[in-house]
Amino acid sequence: MGKKVILFLTVSMILGFISPGTAQAQTRPRIAVFSGATATVHNSITLVSSNKARANHGLSLMTNPDGSPIRFDHLVPQRLAAPVVVLIDQFSGHPLEKDVAELYGPPDGYVDALGVFHTIQQNPGDKAVYRVTLRPEDGLYLLPYMALQADGTAWDSSCAFPNAPFENCRQTFYPDASRLFEEIDRGIGGKSGQGTANLLSSKASFDFYRAVTSGGYTKGLPHTDRTDVGSGDIQPETLGEDFFPYTPYRRDPRMEDLAKATNSVQRALDTGAYAGAIWLEGSYNVAETVYWLNLLIDTELPISGNASQRAHGSVGNDGDRNIVDSVDYILSRIWENGEGKDDIGAVLLQDEQIFAAREVEKEDARPGGYRATGGHGGILGTIGPPVTIWFQPTNLHTWRSAINLTRLPSTVPGVKKINGQIGSVEVKIKDEDGFLLGEAIPKVTMVKYNRYMKDNSMALADEEVEVAARIEKNLRDSPLGGFVAEGISGILHEPLEKALEIAALSGMPVVRVSRGDEWSMVRPNPSNLTIEGNNLTPVKARLLLMAALMKFGSLPVAGDPINPTPAEREAVQDRILQYQEVFNTH
Repeated sequence: MGKKVILFLTVSMILGFISPGTAQAQTRPRIAVFSGATATVHNSITLVSSNKARANHGLSLMTNPDGSPIRFDHLVPQRLAAPVVVLIDQFSGHPLEKDVAELYGPPDGYVDALGVFHTIQQNPGDKAVYRVTLRPEDGLYLLPYMALQADGTAWDSSCAFPNAPFENCRQTFYPDASRLFEEIDRGIGGKSGQGTANLLSSKASFDFYRAVTSGGYTKGLPHTDRTDVGSGDIQPETLGEDFFPYTPYRRDPRMEDLAKATNSVQRALDTGAYAGAIWLEGSYNVAETVYWLNLLIDTELPISGNASQRAHGSVGNDGDRNIVDSVDYILSRIWENGEGKDDIGAVLLQDEQIFAAREVEKEDARPGGYRATGGHGGILGTIGPPVTIWFQPTNLHTWRSAINLTRLPSTVPGVKKINGQIGSVEVKIKDEDGFLLGEAIPKVTMVKYNRYMKDNSMALADEEVEVAARIEKNLRDSPLGGFVAEGISGILHEPLEKALEIAALSGMPVVRVSRGDEWSMVRPNPSNLTIEGNNLTPVKARLLLMAALMKFGSLPVAGDPINPTPAEREAVQDRILQYQEVFNTH
C-alpha cells in the first residue's frame, strides 16, 4: 500500500555551522574572521511574511503593483525542527534534463493523482519522483517565512510600523559572520562552477570575532548559544556602544572602537592558530580600517579586507564572492617570502582584484566601484585561477611597520592647556599587557583649501575660526591632536596656512596632501612646519598621522605660538623629520 506524505516544516533558531573544533576541521587551515561596523557584507534582506503565512491567518496577500497575484512566494534560509520526507519531481532541476532522460537512472517512485507515493508506477499519469528525508542537521533550507507580528499583522519591513523607534525594529545585520559563512557554504546565493557547495569549509575552518560588529544582542545571550569565539555570557548590548549598523538606525563607531578593533585582531593573530585573517566592514570605510591594520598589527600573516556593495541575499550581491576570494588568497601563500612571512601587507580584495591597503578607495556605489589611488599603482594582482601578484609594494607594513603595536611606546608626551599656558602631559598609549588604550587614539581633524575664502588681502589666522576652535578644544580635551590639510598639490590659502602653523607651534602636527582626486605628489619641504603626505589620500594621511602621534607624541610647543622665536620654529622642524620619515616609508 502507498501512503500519503504530509510535509510539516518548522524552524529552529539554533545555529549549526561546522565548529572549527571538530576533528575534521582541525585538519584544515584556520582563518580568523573579524566583523566590522556598518558592514553591508554582513547585512541581510528584510524578513517579510510570506503569502503562505498571510493566507493561513486570513491576511491580504502580496500582489504586483497592478494588483495581480505575485508569481512566486519568496523563500528565506531557515532550519527544520524535525525530519521531513520530501518528494521531488524527477526532471525539475533544469529545463533540458528530460531531453536526455535515457542518461538517467530510475526514480525512487511515483506519485498518483491523489498525491499518494508508490514505489511502482500504478497509472500512466503517475509522476516520477525522488524521495528524500530532510533533517535538521542538514543545515539551512530555503523555506517560506511564516512569522507575523505580535499583533497578528504581517511583517512588511524591518520595523513594526513606519518611523518606529529602534526597540520596535528588527535588526538585519548579523551579529557575527558565522551565519553569513554558513549560507555561503550551503550554496544559498551561489555555488561553485562545478555545481557544488561548501565553498568555504572545504578549504579551511573559521573562528569568528565580533571586533566592532554591526549587529548586537540587545537582550544578551548565554555562552551556550553563542557562535563567536570567546568565553562567558554576552550581556545586553547597546546600539552605538556595542554594535554599529546603518539601518534601521545608523550609528558610527567611536575613536576608542579603533583601539578595540586593533586589539581584537592582534590578540587573535598572536595565538599562532591561524593562517591569516579576514576583516569585514562597510564598503565606504573598509579601506581605511585595513590600512590601519596594515600599520598597527604586528603579524607575519596576511590580512585581507572585504566589503559588499549590496546586501547579502540580494540580486547581484558581490560580498559572498569577495569572501571566497579572500580565503583563496590566504591559502595560496602567494604573499609569503622565503621565510614564510607576508611580504605584501594588508590588502583589500574586491571584485577579483587585490589592492594594496595604502592605495585603494571606493569611488562608486556599485560592484567594481573600487580603484587604486595615488596615481602610481595600487592594484597588486588578481584572483585567477591562479592567484597572481603582479607588483609588490615597498612600503613598510605589519611586522615591518615602524609604528606597529609592538613598536609603540607605553607613553608619549602630549599637550594640554593648564592655567592658560600650554604644557606637556604624559599620555599612556598601551596597557600593562601591551594593548592599545581607547583613550590613546589621537584626535586628527581634516581641513580643506577653498578658493574665494579670504575676507581681505591679509593672511590673518583669525579668519580660520574653525581651526582656532579645534586647537582650543584639543588643548582642553585631546592631548594628542593634529590636522590633515587638503590643498591644491598641498598649497593652502594664506589664512589657513597661518592658522595651521599656530597649530604646529601648539604641539599639533599638520600633514599636507592633495585635495580630492588630484593625485599630486606633495613632497617634503624642510623649510615649512608641516609634514608632506606624498601621494596619500586625505583619509589615509589622517590614519597615518594618528598612528605616528602614538609613536612620537606631540611636537615641541612655542612659548607664544602666534609669535615663535627662530629657535622654536627650528625645534618643531627637527621633530617633524621623525614624522616625515614615517610618511616617506609607510
